[in-house]
Amino acid sequence: MAWPDATLTVQACLQQAQALGVARLDATLLLAEALKQTRTWVLSHSEYALTPKEYSVFQSWLQQRAQGLPLAYCLGRREFHGLMLKVTPDVLDPRPDTETLVDWALEIWSQGGADHVGSAGSTRQLGSGPAAAREPTRVLDLGTGSGAIALALKAAYPHAQVHASDVSVAALSVAQANAKALGLPLTLHTGHWWGAVSGLRFDLAVANPPYIREGDSHLASLVHEPFVALVAAQDGLADLRTIIKGAPLHLAPGAWLLLEHGHDQAVAVAQALAAAGFVEIGHRSDLAGHTRCTGGRLRR
Repeated sequence: MAWPDATLTVQACLQQAQALGVARLDATLLLAEALKQTRTWVLSHSEYALTPKEYSVFQSWLQQRAQGLPLAYCLGRREFHGLMLKVTPDVLDPRPDTETLVDWALEIWSQGGADHVGSAGSTRQLGSGPAAAREPTRVLDLGTGSGAIALALKAAYPHAQVHASDVSVAALSVAQANAKALGLPLTLHTGHWWGAVSGLRFDLAVANPPYIREGDSHLASLVHEPFVALVAAQDGLADLRTIIKGAPLHLAPGAWLLLEHGHDQAVAVAQALAAAGFVEIGHRSDLAGHTRCTGGRLRR
């Protein structure tokens, strides 16, 4: 690429991004990466003139972002629940809304929600005193993708046995790389939903499965992400129902199952949970106030 102007500045780059329809925050983050600086530094150095190499790198990412490639795929990483994760087109770009699912799991955890822990009835207690949290010995993230949810749970409770499954070998490779980079070991399983962990039982299971309806208009903006991780049959409910139906065979009595779903699927998911023997069914809302997660405790 020819060097266009030796005086091209950060401000000019941001203006160019705006003209291409790229959000200012995204452009700022791309510039920060190209310049190997922080976002704050970029914002406070609007007159800095990019070198030819810096400009070339920025332009490559900017054009990709303008064509709809998610920012995480441009940069190859995404921050999720305080962890920096490697992200590739083999996995979904982790959304901040999915942190709702993690926060709910940690809320249950901190309240001793899985106080039956372990097949032998043993418990592991963290800290001391009345506020000490009881920790499930076995936790499962179904359809882990990049490992985002599983790793966030492992980071919060490092003594737990955190398992993660995915039908995609490529996705599990990304999850394994993230686990290694963060020093947070996971037990990984390949397979479709509960079939990946046949013979095992868990004290807490979470999942962010495909839940978008076939033909949904939102899919047009998600063309760069793995289709199989987004879309489900039966109006987006097929995978959610499969997970719920199989849960009683793989959860200990009193264990929790927490699920992310579409903004208008809470009632259907709650009904499926009740039919499968779950009680204490509840919901959590995402950042926009939509009911995004539904879960319950398996009847003892």
